[in-house]
Amino acid sequence: MRIRAALDVLAALIMGVGAGGNLAAGAWSLPAWLPAWLGWTILLASILPLVLRRRWPLASFVLALVLTAAAMPIGGPVLAVAVISAGCALYVVVVERSSRVTRIGFAAGLIEVGLLAFLLPTPSTSTAVNIGASALIVGFALGLTVRSRREYAESERENHARQAVSAERLRIAREMHDVVAHSMSLIAVKAAVGNHVAPDQPDQARDALRVIEETSRETLAELRRMLGVLRDGTGVPALAPAPTLDDLRALAERAEQAGALDVDLAVEGLDELPGGVGQSVYRIVQEALTNVVKHAGATTCRIRVTGGDGAVRIEVRDDGRGGDAVPGHGLIGMRERVAVYDGEFSATGDDHGFRVFARLPYETAVAR
Repeated sequence: MRIRAALDVLAALIMGVGAGGNLAAGAWSLPAWLPAWLGWTILLASILPLVLRRRWPLASFVLALVLTAAAMPIGGPVLAVAVISAGCALYVVVVERSSRVTRIGFAAGLIEVGLLAFLLPTPSTSTAVNIGASALIVGFALGLTVRSRREYAESERENHARQAVSAERLRIAREMHDVVAHSMSLIAVKAAVGNHVAPDQPDQARDALRVIEETSRETLAELRRMLGVLRDGTGVPALAPAPTLDDLRALAERAEQAGALDVDLAVEGLDELPGGVGQSVYRIVQEALTNVVKHAGATTCRIRVTGGDGAVRIEVRDDGRGGDAVPGHGLIGMRERVAVYDGEFSATGDDHGFRVFARLPYETAVAR
């Protein structure tokens, strides 16, 4: 703002010195009927709207119109300075004020220039109309252009903000589904086992209750972490680290504890992954394991996570009942996670079981 104000002052000085220097040098002269002091006063006052337009745009424009009326009989550089100041002031009015005010101001300026050029004695009516109308039209058009660009930029910022909120809500919804679906599946399976063996095998029933307790605690911690993201204001709880490749082993062990399922997990060619990719890999494996526990009726599950050529590949295969994939939020969530990285995803079943495959490319290869 200060730089723009300084430029306005500089432009005003250039116009004032240019017009005043020509007057002092005799390049042009004031009308004989006009006192010299009044002519100089109108000339110097005509640069004020240019200096004041940033702070008081509407008042500066009105002042410029008044000075244009006073300069109309004088013509020459005095009129030019006055109408240029009016056009510059109108530009700021258009940029900062409402459309209704700007239309009224623009129309008032054109009407004033047109009427006064014909009603008042001027050195050249056509010159007065052309200079005055041109200055106002240019100021109005430039103001509309800048205002439209600002409104478009603001609209784009709002759209990006809304898209960011929607994307974050979708991400949290996927996280909530993955955590709750996986944990509740393990709890439900283990509760059924405990209920079945409680009368005759109390030790196994206690083991089932221990698994349910541990899974419930971990699930509550995950839910607190995600709900903490949604909280606003002060008192936001500390967030636990997002799950990564290092947590896959614990995930496989919990799935084994849920029932008679042997999980074979291998991570090859990867030491680390970008945070978002690593979390997506964990969630895809988690959801695939959840489906195995809930629907497959499998005894073994083979998980392979391999890296190379700037991509990580995930394969989860079980020896369950197979069949066609059942549409649901789990498969949709896995597809969405893969789509974020423009990767590949498939979920197919046959007589030998079910297979989930995903490929997620990432920019920095970390395979060793």
